[in-house]
Amino acid sequence: MFHIRTEEAPHLAAPLSTTGIIGWMRKNLFSSIGNTVLTIIGILIAYSLIQPLIQFALIDAVWTGENREACLPKDGAHSGACWAYVKAYFPQFIYGRYPSEEVYRVNIVYALFLMLLVPLAIPGVPFKRLNALLFLIVFPIVAYFLLTGLVIGDKVVLPIVETAVWGGLLVTLVIAVTGIVASLPLGIALALGRRSKMPIIRMVSIIFIEFWRGVPLITVLFMSSVMLPLFLPEGVTFDKLLRVLIGVTLFSAAYMAEVVRGGLQAIPKGQYEGAMALGLRFWPMMYLIVLPQALKLVIPGIVNTFIGLFKDTTLVLIVGMFDLLGQIQSSFTDPTWSTPSTGHTGYLFAAMVFWCFCFGMSRYSIFMENKLHTGHKR
Repeated sequence: MFHIRTEEAPHLAAPLSTTGIIGWMRKNLFSSIGNTVLTIIGILIAYSLIQPLIQFALIDAVWTGENREACLPKDGAHSGACWAYVKAYFPQFIYGRYPSEEVYRVNIVYALFLMLLVPLAIPGVPFKRLNALLFLIVFPIVAYFLLTGLVIGDKVVLPIVETAVWGGLLVTLVIAVTGIVASLPLGIALALGRRSKMPIIRMVSIIFIEFWRGVPLITVLFMSSVMLPLFLPEGVTFDKLLRVLIGVTLFSAAYMAEVVRGGLQAIPKGQYEGAMALGLRFWPMMYLIVLPQALKLVIPGIVNTFIGLFKDTTLVLIVGMFDLLGQIQSSFTDPTWSTPSTGHTGYLFAAMVFWCFCFGMSRYSIFMENKLHTGHKR
């Protein structure tokens, strides 16, 4: 006899060993004997590295104190991180030697930067063109006068603050943001120039790119800060920060050009032919058809260049500018906070700040990749 079921069989839950965290661990960490051994070795290595870091940064750390006495080892105990020192020097790490009574101007610049950057970075926020106009044109002008000062005739609207007293995170962000914003369009122009059919433009672009890529950034900074004034007419000078900004931008643009050129080469020839068949000239074809696809393909390379530029800002110390890392290193000479753990704490703080910015850029890159994904990847 045959039994015919007249109703659906009950739906049974998947075994616990194949779902959730347990299922993920079985699939990715313990799927075979070899993977199990590697997982155990990895856990042991991670523990040997992370446990001392946690012990130093959190468990044995000193959080409050007025001077070095609070952070000195006591009764033979291990000395932990001296976060009281970071708290005492925190204003210098953020503003450098910027006058304390004018620090509000830097805070306004920070606030404006975030207010314009966040909606620009979120795809769903409206008024993108207006936002981009404010961020790329209006904000740099406002930030310049807020940070340097403004004098109209004989009236001092904002006291002048020389760039020589800037420092800390302020200098790091000024150099990084200026280099990132300026190097991308310049790099795109150089990449297009290198693929141009006009010999002069192609040759100039190639010479520019190969020259800047063949010179270390530390040499560029040294030349822009020390050697450039020697070639200028007598009485003509440029602000040191401006010279650094120009050098960093040109250096980064050369690398950006090669990243963009890789994206242009990845576009199929049919895209160019289809655009020309529609009657589009060179610039509309590039703006509407080719560049959007090319830039989407090389988002990881572009962000990687930005991250490298952000970390390379630490090299400005060689020309006497105190960025975040330089400001931290200069604080080590203060006998008030001279302890065996002061240096380690300062470098740990710098590493945390740089990691937060670089990791944020990396995650945003992945977010944009996934959002713009249109099936060209497997």
